[in-house]
Amino acid sequence: MLSKKKALSMIDIIDEMFPDAECELIHDNPFELTIAVLLSAQCTDNTVNKVTKTLFQKYHTPEDYLAVSLEELQNDIRSIGLYRNKAKNIQKLCQSLIDKFNGEVPSQHEQLVSLAGVGQKTANVVMSVAFGEPALAVDTHVERVSKRLGICRWKDNVTEVERRLTSIIPKSRWTKSHHQLIFFGRYHCLAKKPKCDVCPLLPDCREGQKRYRASQRLSGGNAS
Repeated sequence: MLSKKKALSMIDIIDEMFPDAECELIHDNPFELTIAVLLSAQCTDNTVNKVTKTLFQKYHTPEDYLAVSLEELQNDIRSIGLYRNKAKNIQKLCQSLIDKFNGEVPSQHEQLVSLAGVGQKTANVVMSVAFGEPALAVDTHVERVSKRLGICRWKDNVTEVERRLTSIIPKSRWTKSHHQLIFFGRYHCLAKKPKCDVCPLLPDCREGQKRYRASQRLSGGNAS
C-alpha cells in the first residue's frame, strides 16, 4: 500500500485531470438528489437521469410518491435495476420524511441513514452535494480505483476505504476528490478496459503496470 504522501500526490494528479468534476445526477433540490442517489445503486447515472427526467415532473413532494400505488411507482422506474425494491424504499423514505422531518430531507448523517434505502454512501453524497458538508462517499468507482492505485488494500471494505481516503485527503477537498475519483474511474480507469497506456499514474501504479505489460505481450510489443 502506498504511503500517504505518495497517495496524495496521485490524487493531486487526478485533480489536474478532472478539475471540473461534479455530481452528474440531475436534480433541483435535496429531495430530488436523495431519490436520484437511491435509484443509482447498481445503475449508471445516465440511466437514472433518463428516468428522473419524467419522474421529477410527475412527483414533486414526498406526498406525491405516497399518493400512487406501489405498482404505479414501480412501473415509473421499471428501467432501473432493482426497481421493485427501490420503489418500496422510496415510499418508506417519503413516509419517514413526513412523519419525522416535516417532509424535508435532513442534513445530519445519523438522520439520513435512518431513512429507507439510504446507506453510508447515499448519506455522504446528500450531505456534501445538497448541503455543502464535507463528506467523501465511496461508490464502486472510488473503491475500485483506490484499490487499483494501491491507495487502499484489496481486502479493505468500503468503510475502511473511506477511512483511509479521509485520512489522506484534506477535509476541505473531500467532496471535490469524491467526484474526481468517480470521474477517473468512470472515464479513465474503467472497470474492464482501463486506459493504462496513457495514464499519468502508470509509473506508480503496480496494477496498471501489470495490465500494461500483459497488453504489450498480447500485442507483441515491448513494455518499457
